[in-house]
Amino acid sequence: MRNEKTQASYAGITRIRFKGLLSHLSLSAPLPCCKYYTTFFAKSQYISKKSMKTLTLKQIATIQTDFTDKFGIPRQSGRVPGLTGKIIFEPQYRNPDALRKLEGFSHIWVIFGFSETERDEDFRATVRPPRLGGNERVGVFASRSPNRPNPIGLSVFKIVKIENCEITVSGVDLLNGTPIYDIKPYLPSADRIENAAGGYADEFTGYKLEVIIDDKLKPLIPPDKLDALIGCLAEDPRPSYQSDGREYGMSYAGLEIRFRVNGKTLTITGVT
Repeated sequence: MRNEKTQASYAGITRIRFKGLLSHLSLSAPLPCCKYYTTFFAKSQYISKKSMKTLTLKQIATIQTDFTDKFGIPRQSGRVPGLTGKIIFEPQYRNPDALRKLEGFSHIWVIFGFSETERDEDFRATVRPPRLGGNERVGVFASRSPNRPNPIGLSVFKIVKIENCEITVSGVDLLNGTPIYDIKPYLPSADRIENAAGGYADEFTGYKLEVIIDDKLKPLIPPDKLDALIGCLAEDPRPSYQSDGREYGMSYAGLEIRFRVNGKTLTITGVT
């Protein structure tokens, strides 16, 4: 007889050998010689039928950013490289061993939760992406809308530094306090796909606004936040169905920023 460790490693082979016998066994009262195998397969059946339909995610961390409101956050990660955030791990995951060798990678994938999205019990097959004017519908699985069956998102961030079990990242697109469920290293050899098609999103890859700020307003914005703010505004945070002329306000780094858009020019009108 093999020891238990060896039995576990050959579980797949043993299943084939005992297939005919196990079909006639009562799992509640297994034969002594097959106790390990019947217990193993009873548990395997339970896992595949129960937990694969629903999955409870554990929050491993929270990210701190300069955004306290959803309006103004870039629609995709990496669009504004100057935007930084800090990933703070929950106590049970605040272990330096969990980050061992991560410093060798330049970027990470971050799986997070859309914590501010209102949930609807009914499945909605289509959504209206803001970039398409808010009127045209596309399939929810052909979008990155937060309104989806499972409110989870995926972003890629650049690692700025790792210190005291905290990861400072750049290119963020998340609300302050967003729950983080997992982190994985970005692998250029596997994750970068040459000549990939971006569908309808390709129409907006080069879209930018010119941002104008009066010299009198610049001193009201911390110097280390100014470039990132301009980068966010250049992405045009407005809903696409809004017309020019209206004054908008967005919260950023503890400030309230007001602006107007005329054509492809955005002018900051106030900072408080």
